[in-house]
Formats: sequence, C-alpha cells, structure tokens
Amino acid sequence: MSPMITITRRFEFDAGHRIPHHEGQCAHLHGHRYALEITLAGEILQHPGAADDGMVLDFGEVKHLTQVHLVSLWDHAFLVAQEDQRVVTFLASMPNHKTVVLADVPTVENLARTAFQILEPVFKDSFQGRLTLASIRLYETPNCWADVFSSVTVAV
Repeated sequence: MSPMITITRRFEFDAGHRIPHHEGQCAHLHGHRYALEITLAGEILQHPGAADDGMVLDFGEVKHLTQVHLVSLWDHAFLVAQEDQRVVTFLASMPNHKTVVLADVPTVENLARTAFQILEPVFKDSFQGRLTLASIRLYETPNCWADVFSSVTVAV
C-alpha cells in the first residue's frame, strides 16, 4: 500500500459580512479578502503514460471543483446569518444583489466549517472515495484564521 500524501491549493475571494451580536467593529457591515486553503489526502496515482501519473489529483481539478461549489458562490457576496433578518431584508431590497444566507453567524469559524461541509462530499463523491478532504484553513485576515480537520486521521 502506498503512503498517504496531502496536496493543498489556495484560493482567494472577497466577501462582506457582519457579526450581529458582536460588541466591537465586527457588528458593522464590512468585508474581507479571504484566503482558503484546501488540503486533500490520497495515494499517488500510478498511471504510466497518463496525464495524472504521479499525482494525488491534478491541481486544475481541485481548482475547478472548489470554484464551482464554493468560491464562485461566495466571491463578492455578502455572507449573512439567517437570524440577521434586518440585513437579509435590506439586501433583498437591492435587485440582483449577491447574498448568501447562512444558517450560522458568519464568523471565520462557522464559514470554515460550512466550507468543509460543502466540499467534503464533492471531493469524496467525485473520486469514488479515493480522496479525503483532510482540512480547510480559512483566513479572514493574514493574521486570523480557522482550521477544520477531517474526522479521518491523516498522519502528516
């Protein structure tokens, strides 16, 4: 059996949010330049002569699936908690506004967890369980981030 290898691809996107019950600046409407790191675990493919020989997964595939299922939906959107009804109503009053209503308050921790919940089945199902979404790291700022790890243990 081959050793488990991890690969990571980084994405960046811009989004607005607010933390409705925050006692500081984050209670106000504002935005961030988020950075998202997707780490996948799997075995190196042994397909002599094929384009994916020697890879866990082509980084282009990681980009495509992450863009389609998450980044394109959140980029330049306002991420708002369902409970924040005044803001939901306000954003709905703007024609064609890109708004993503979330079940949870859009803290970096909740956004990272939501991103993991969205992408985990995408990578698992797209590759018949050959890959595991090992972790997601979401940076809200260059100095502040949240990590989510798979319940499957991956030794690194």
